[in-house]
Amino acid sequence: MSVLSDQTLHRRGLLITASGGLALSFDIPLIRSADGEVWSVLAARSFATFLMALAAWSVIRFVLKRPVALIPGLPGLVAGLLYGINSLTFMLAVFNTETANVVFILAFTSMFAALLSWIFLGERPSTATLLTMAAMVVGVGIIVEDGLASGNFFGDSMAACSAFLLASAITISRKSGAEMGFVPLITAFIPGTAALVMLPAGGLSIAEPQFILFNGLVMIPLAFWCLATGPRYLSAPEVGMFYLLETVLAPIWVWIVFSERPSPQTIVGGTVLIVALLLHSLWQLRTKAKAARQAAAAAEFPFTG
Repeated sequence: MSVLSDQTLHRRGLLITASGGLALSFDIPLIRSADGEVWSVLAARSFATFLMALAAWSVIRFVLKRPVALIPGLPGLVAGLLYGINSLTFMLAVFNTETANVVFILAFTSMFAALLSWIFLGERPSTATLLTMAAMVVGVGIIVEDGLASGNFFGDSMAACSAFLLASAITISRKSGAEMGFVPLITAFIPGTAALVMLPAGGLSIAEPQFILFNGLVMIPLAFWCLATGPRYLSAPEVGMFYLLETVLAPIWVWIVFSERPSPQTIVGGTVLIVALLLHSLWQLRTKAKAARQAAAAAEFPFTG
């Protein structure tokens, strides 16, 4: 009965987390479909997400009678500031380089997180993780070199900044151990406010606002909620693999809708990133499964050996 229950929970976790990764993959295509000026799009997306976060928090707190902190103390405030700046650099990346470059470089977030955890939390990466990081540096280098040659270096740099900022926020969250589910959503007002200051003289300029509102009100909150809930049912390596859905699918959606075909160098660099991440995730899963079997055997036969 217990085994069946574990399998059911695992399948539930796979469904929830896969839904989050799939929702996240539509972020850039919806931004592009809105056909707006960068600051207008950032303001609309950010405040839509902020309002949805407030609505969800109100339902949980006052209807379901569950106290939930929007920003848990100083760590939440710092992480929220990093998330807010990340939204700004992400939007600048989307508007200044190709979609494939953005999502492939953002895939480097997990490796930045491993490096920061090593430096600040004392969690030394395994040899396999270090080798994966080296392979990913090569992949990102190929993409950035192509961006430099094509005049997209600023956009590629903003994507790299986004990856580093997101990894920093994740590291702070891990260090604090606090519940940060609402932090990236509620602090969306930071880039939203900055965008309002930078708006052109004519005010908001979005040709198709329904796309960006749908993104901010539905897809972004859904993606963050699902990806934050996944660890309740799955191991961290399994959850991490579903973040690759955006890396793989977003360039495909943009290719289909906008005919924006990635350059050969971007495809090569992206392939290096995806293969390195997949092999590392599979290695982690295998290692954890082996450790679980050994722990189960030790519990069943505690006095052997």
